Amino acid sequence: MLEVRHIDLKYGQSQILFDISMTADVGQITAVMGNNGVGKTSLLKAVSGRHPMAGGHVVVGGQAVPLASAFQAARAGIAYVPQGREVFAMMTVRENLETGFACLPKEDHTVPGFVFELFPVLHEMQTRRGGDLSGGQQQQLAIARALITKPRVLLLDEPTEGIQPNIIQQIGDALETLRDQGQMAVVLVEQNADFAYRIADTFVVVEQGRVKRAAPKSDYAKEDLMQDLAL
Repeated sequence: MLEVRHIDLKYGQSQILFDISMTADVGQITAVMGNNGVGKTSLLKAVSGRHPMAGGHVVVGGQAVPLASAFQAARAGIAYVPQGREVFAMMTVRENLETGFACLPKEDHTVPGFVFELFPVLHEMQTRRGGDLSGGQQQQLAIARALITKPRVLLLDEPTEGIQPNIIQQIGDALETLRDQGQMAVVLVEQNADFAYRIADTFVVVEQGRVKRAAPKSDYAKEDLMQDLAL
């Protein structure tokens, strides 16, 4: 389980997050939603060690996680798939995947077959350069690279942005498979409300840097979610 407890975050003198608390259970997809600029990406950056918190802390599996760096977060089992994917354009697909070895002991430096089962196109394109892939294929590569790190928590920032519908379906299927395996908590920041409502189990709506509402899907009708998002 991921527990975010009372996180504050600032950029210089500007405070972006205010006392954010939320949980994400193993074996579930938690969708963090809200309009642009409300702090969703900042929340993921804080949890993944990419931006320092001004207050609060993060707990994974009952243990407080030091987040002085993204490397520390990865070693603690937190994997982050950023908006924009950050694929290494001049490296091959295989080499991009192998960058996930950095936080693992040497004996774990293997690419597991299950990532190719989730994303078969990557197996076919192992020798292609990352920059030669389509946007959707790069997104699949970014998710697969995160999975190489053997995460207990998988964070994804806008994974469907700018991607063709058939790849969105494949990404949704892969996330549902990961959820159903019951080995990690998946946290999804997403503007595509239809996609999020299809696959998520729990919703956290953020407004002006604060949690407006958090509820399981069973208590959150789609029309209520749309109203809260002003969509």
